[in-house]
Amino acid sequence: MKKVLLAFLLAVSVSAIQAQVHFGLKGGVNFANVTNSDGGKTRVGFNGGVQVGIPVTDQISVQPEAVYSSQGVKGDDDMQAILNYINVPVLLQYNNPSGFFAHTGPQLGFLTSAKFKQGSAEVDVKDSFQSTDFAWVFGAGYVLPSGFGFNGRYNLGLSKIEKEDEGTSKNSVFQLGIFYVFGNARSGK
Repeated sequence: MKKVLLAFLLAVSVSAIQAQVHFGLKGGVNFANVTNSDGGKTRVGFNGGVQVGIPVTDQISVQPEAVYSSQGVKGDDDMQAILNYINVPVLLQYNNPSGFFAHTGPQLGFLTSAKFKQGSAEVDVKDSFQSTDFAWVFGAGYVLPSGFGFNGRYNLGLSKIEKEDEGTSKNSVFQLGIFYVFGNARSGK
């Protein structure tokens, strides 16, 4: 009898925990640049990935994510530096019952590829860049009761990205995105 009761309590606990955690898909557009890029222009790229909302209280949650992000900078004469990352932010999020939210937190990025491109010519330059990037994220958005939502965020680069750099070139990325949260979105956002 004790084993049956223990199994029942365990099943109820697991169900309660799973009901609170919300998973989502996200995607959007990046407006990326590199600080100290000597007149570099904004490079437009994309991002997409997954997010998890873990409630701490009714209005506070932790949101870890895994996001592919195409970043870099445009230069003169159709030259581009294309830097692709898998970014892993862990955000502390305030959730207003109306659907508005704001979040902030650290982000660790893992460089997957780096190329200089001019016209149709490409050169792999991954060995010239740091394999990881550290940033701080600031963002806000709105989620509908259906689970669809939109957000804007800024990723402020805190670490240098080039290996031979004196520490002045850092990522700077503004993102606009849409997302979908499975389940009751407002209780987990």
